[in-house]
Amino acid sequence: MAQPATHPTLPRTVTRGHEARHLLALPGDVVVDEVEVLALSRFTATRWEVVPRDMPGADVPVGRMAGPGEPGVLRLSRHSALSGPYAPAGQGFDPGLPAGTAIVFDVVCPRERWDDPVPADGGDKDGLARSFPAGLPNREEERVVLWLVAAARRLGGSVRLDVGGLWSDDAEQPWGAGVVLTPDPGAAVNLTLYSDVWLDPQACHRVIQAVHPRAHLATQGAPYQGPPPGIAERPLYPGEPLDPDERRALHAAADDFDIAALQEPHVLDGFGVTIDLGLDGWVTVEVAGEDVVPLLLRDLPWVRSGCVAYRVMWDAPDIVDANRERPSHTHLVARKRSAELVARVARALWEAAGGELADESDFLVDPDDL
Repeated sequence: MAQPATHPTLPRTVTRGHEARHLLALPGDVVVDEVEVLALSRFTATRWEVVPRDMPGADVPVGRMAGPGEPGVLRLSRHSALSGPYAPAGQGFDPGLPAGTAIVFDVVCPRERWDDPVPADGGDKDGLARSFPAGLPNREEERVVLWLVAAARRLGGSVRLDVGGLWSDDAEQPWGAGVVLTPDPGAAVNLTLYSDVWLDPQACHRVIQAVHPRAHLATQGAPYQGPPPGIAERPLYPGEPLDPDERRALHAAADDFDIAALQEPHVLDGFGVTIDLGLDGWVTVEVAGEDVVPLLLRDLPWVRSGCVAYRVMWDAPDIVDANRERPSHTHLVARKRSAELVARVARALWEAAGGELADESDFLVDPDDL
């Protein structure tokens, strides 16, 4: 019987003054492969430089296998890397991670922050404002931090952000806040289906209506009434140099252009289906062509020339409450009910059109998990 892997403990310091350090803490049911897939979902340069001993069968064309007691090294970009897995303990210090943490990944990236502190009146759904009170990350560090929060949310873990100088003996090493965030997995509600099948509005409406009877096809608009009466007789602004005849001629030419455009065959390149949930807000399905797709889908043959995106989104009744790190109980109840509906609608669309599903962080979702 194989013995469980013994992970090394976290080193006291791994950064220099221009670098930031963050920790990704994960529960015991997460395997290293899942972290790799989430990194591949966000960073084009992802590759193993040192493969963890947990992955003996990994294909490593440019890296090498870790030696005994050595962590793996996953390169995210030219300047950022993730090391691990480590045991949730430090070499002579307490890393301050939540109970239930089984493995830890140590992330080093450039230390890049805005000069101004975070405004007090803005929303802080993910808790980043209190993690970086002197100035939010930007550029490379922002990309890494946002990915860490999204990965922790997806995998049921936590992050401890900005720990660069907390355990270092170097007085010049910048100290961070070291705030622990445990993102709520339930906060990620929206789903998108990418498919090479275009469901016409009526067909899409029928699919969604089978899930919820109040689904409404939102293609009806207001008839075009033309420009306001008498607009050709009034100057655009005081002192306009056009004389009345020139102004009338320009407006007449614009009218002719509009009439010709309205007489052209109507090409529908997008539409929506809405579901009014009353006190719970709205669920909206937006359907349109899409050229920008999640990173893991870009090489699929049916995606290369563009595909169709079915975006299934929940609009909360109270936007301010929705953007709080700890929203009200009323919001949580509405979110749970709406998330279940979003999942059912996305699953029904997948069954009708095929394709691939992704969450709002562009991580792929197995339809069987909905």
